[in-house]
Amino acid sequence: MRLFAENSRQVAAACGMWLPEMQSLALSPRLRLLRRRARLAAALRAWVRTSEVAVVLLSVGIGAGVGVLAWGMGAAAGLLHTLLFDLDPGVRLSAATFVGGWRLLLVPALVGLTLALLNRVIARWRPKSPVDPIEANALHGGRMTLADAAVVGAQTVVSNGFGASVGLEAGYAQAGGGLASRLGAAFALRRGDMRILVGAGTAGAIGAAFNAPLTGAFYAFELVIGTYSIASLFPVVASAVTAVLVARALEAGSYAVEVGGPSVVDFRDYPLALLVGVLCGLTAIVLMRGVSLTERALARALPSPVLRLVVGGLAQISPVALSSGHGALHMAFVTEAPAWPVLALLVVKSLASMISIGTGFRGGLFFASLLIGALGGKLFAG
Repeated sequence: MRLFAENSRQVAAACGMWLPEMQSLALSPRLRLLRRRARLAAALRAWVRTSEVAVVLLSVGIGAGVGVLAWGMGAAAGLLHTLLFDLDPGVRLSAATFVGGWRLLLVPALVGLTLALLNRVIARWRPKSPVDPIEANALHGGRMTLADAAVVGAQTVVSNGFGASVGLEAGYAQAGGGLASRLGAAFALRRGDMRILVGAGTAGAIGAAFNAPLTGAFYAFELVIGTYSIASLFPVVASAVTAVLVARALEAGSYAVEVGGPSVVDFRDYPLALLVGVLCGLTAIVLMRGVSLTERALARALPSPVLRLVVGGLAQISPVALSSGHGALHMAFVTEAPAWPVLALLVVKSLASMISIGTGFRGGLFFASLLIGALGGKLFAG
């Protein structure tokens, strides 16, 4: 009996030793697959971190994604313009010959209420302010989130689509920078490479928006990265060119500004061009100061964000002042007008942009500045 009990214990001990080995053998194919994937992922991260070619290839992928995002945002805003303002397909809002008076008053005011409600919902979900690409590169090593990109993109499309005098550039740049930062974090890039990648994302976004890769590249170098270097040149240019090609493939690449053939420039025209540059620079300073003053003045006069946004919507009293001004800029190049209407348009667009940004609409002054500068040059030439 004792011998039987001892043999039983030995058998049980042997089975206890074999059981983990049997389980290990049963799970080994799955474990081997997971370990193989982990090794491949680690090798890929190491290659991207140590290879400049890999960063360029990653920038090409970012440019392709950003090109699709820029096309989608522009198409969404254009669809809102067509539906809300009863435009014919292909007609720009700021170039519309007629928009019903009730639409001019009701639709932009409605966006004030819509955006205020949207901001309240977003504030409960994400109480912190979104980090833009410039701030991310300067203070956070290029760290951005896709959630911030989605928030800013939605706010920008709503503001522009309902007619506020703002552009989509803020949403474009946020989407490009957010996508680039997310991919950079996935590959555990170093701080310097992350900043370059964020710049490449914004370059692709701005380049796709204006069908101008050099515009996107210089935007990234001057504002986002803050310097020119050989290391950042190829990723930024690769992203910008790829994004523009994708936008053109999606039929989004129509030129924002189309002019006729070049005219002969005499040496006597250069002093006039310098004077126009000085005047436009002063106008830009007045515009930026006006935004700050408008924001502070309305904060004291109208403490409710809802009321401030409604006032900003009611300020859009002319189709030319609505939205970013693509159609109006094209008209400024192809039509002739006396000085007084051009001056009135310049003042109306400047005030509409200052009030829109100052009252809390989300967007940018990039394209509005182009329109104001073109009107200033046209006024000076006339």
